Amino acid sequence: MGMGMGMGMGMGMGGGNKCKISMLWNWYTIDSCFIAHSWHITSKGMFAGSCIGVVLLVMLLEFLRCAGKEYDRYIIAQYTRSLTGSASSSSARLANNAMDKNSTSDTEQAKLGTTTTTPHHNHLPLASQTFRPNFLQQAVRAFLHTAQFAVAYMVMLLAMYYNGYIIICIFLGAYLGYLVFGWESMNAAGDGRDRLQEEVTVCCG
Repeated sequence: MGMGMGMGMGMGMGGGNKCKISMLWNWYTIDSCFIAHSWHITSKGMFAGSCIGVVLLVMLLEFLRCAGKEYDRYIIAQYTRSLTGSASSSSARLANNAMDKNSTSDTEQAKLGTTTTTPHHNHLPLASQTFRPNFLQQAVRAFLHTAQFAVAYMVMLLAMYYNGYIIICIFLGAYLGYLVFGWESMNAAGDGRDRLQEEVTVCCG
């Protein structure tokens, strides 16, 4: 057959212009097409702009991964603050009740040389507590996840054109994206276990 899977296939467009598409590794520039006929490279400047756009697209993917992690940290911190506030108010009430109960026997305890201490209630450590985000929080999380999924899918489609320049731009975008958005503080006390539990990128802490 006249069309080989490894050869550039011409896709007819108006005015005799054709898109060069290959199912194998290639270095096409002029007349390359990506995603749709409207993304038809007609000049070197247009191809350079497409390469910059691909780099920015992959950096956007890293940013969305960062944003998802940071938002999860935000709602966890919000939940922790609510626990701290409720624990503080509960401890204050218990202390006041204990003072009221012991006020009548302070003189006798002083004579006996004993003291009264406020009881402390044991709480589960934060590491073992779980909670479910509310609907609005989950809606934001779902939006960030969907945006990340959509951008990742577009990057995958671009990579499937096997264009060497585009694939290099994808790698470059991943490097720059992680360099900018993956610059975070690390927990030295945890022997790096916190990093092993992270996804591909998280935002700077």
